[in-house]
Amino acid sequence: MIVAILFMSVLGLILAAVLAGSTSATSQRVQALTDRINARLPQTQCGRCTFAGCKPYAAALARGEADTNQCPPGGDATAKILADLLGRRPKPVDPKYGMVRAQPLVAWIDEPACIGCTKCIQACPVDAIVGASKFMHTIIAAQCTGCELCIPSCPVDCIEMRALGDTATT
Repeated sequence: MIVAILFMSVLGLILAAVLAGSTSATSQRVQALTDRINARLPQTQCGRCTFAGCKPYAAALARGEADTNQCPPGGDATAKILADLLGRRPKPVDPKYGMVRAQPLVAWIDEPACIGCTKCIQACPVDAIVGASKFMHTIIAAQCTGCELCIPSCPVDCIEMRALGDTATT
């Protein structure tokens, strides 16, 4: 009886070790794939794909929990790259995730209208807005990803999207 219990215990330990090893290898493969996918995403961190940013979207793709057509900032070209990488059929970006822009847009602040509330600064996922409380803010166009998350946060509607290079004061 004791021999049988010992045998079952050793067998259980061996199976647990095999499972842990295969889980670790699977986890490493998913992480490597996540990194490869993330490198191909536009890094706007806009959340339009329904994930908190590009890396969580990449992880969901690697686990097979998301589709390749959920990234409007990346457009159809990124959707095709992701589909090819994952061995899936390419699809255009689904309009329910947002509009695919023909050219990149960046935020622009009408500085005289800005009241310095800092809500846009808090909303910006890439720290492309500078300013201080009760002082006007401005956009660092080279850092802006065009995610548009700052627009709904502005209580005085002084932020608009403009074509990259067309952000001069008008």
